[in-house]
Amino acid sequence: MKVGILAAGITPDSLLPEFGSYAGMFVTLLGQQAADFEFEIFDVREGVFPTSADVCDAWLITGSRSNVYEALPWMLTLNDLIREIDANKQPLVGICFGHQIIADALGGKVAKFDGGWGVGIHQYQTMPGIASVAGLTEKLTEFSICAMHQDQVVDKPSRATRFAQSRFCENAGLVYDQHIVTLQGHPEFSKAYESVLIDTLKGQSFSAHIAEQGAESVASCELDSPVVIAMLADFIKAAHQARIA
Repeated sequence: MKVGILAAGITPDSLLPEFGSYAGMFVTLLGQQAADFEFEIFDVREGVFPTSADVCDAWLITGSRSNVYEALPWMLTLNDLIREIDANKQPLVGICFGHQIIADALGGKVAKFDGGWGVGIHQYQTMPGIASVAGLTEKLTEFSICAMHQDQVVDKPSRATRFAQSRFCENAGLVYDQHIVTLQGHPEFSKAYESVLIDTLKGQSFSAHIAEQGAESVASCELDSPVVIAMLADFIKAAHQARIA
């Protein structure tokens, strides 16, 4: 199965040599879960797009430092591609910015959250009776992954079902029918990367106080990233099989 990575952003220059790109993180982590996955990366923020959605079997949109409501030309093109992927019922995963722009393309609203920045490791609760839709087991009532955002999906699309939330982020996980799943948090981020990213953005994007709180959560909380990455890989495979059956 060929998975297209739509790279909407990249790791800060100072961190790129050690940690690689966001797209590269997903290639590594998803590749560890499914040996039959092959990948192609499209740098959509630089205007590099596939000729059509049919170029790949499944798609993933990464995080970005950009804001969906900027409505830059490449974002409008990405919106069109999202709607094409959706019409084809191809598997689609959205992470952070990807989560937000999919909601934007399908009728939701994204805005800066009045509560400010979400930084560090956040714990999300799954919704009873809905978790299995996204490939999570019913026993997984909560999961913890890294967060790094101020924007949120403040109004979800009417057809989207919320499957994860927190006190900080109401629409933290959304599923659309059986082929699209999106997360506000970052299952691809390691503790090491989140820690260095907090230090890099401290005093620029957010205050030293928020940075301190975020760093404290990284030090004290465990990550459930491996199980979430496995869930995403299983979701992609299941949605693809359902489409071609």
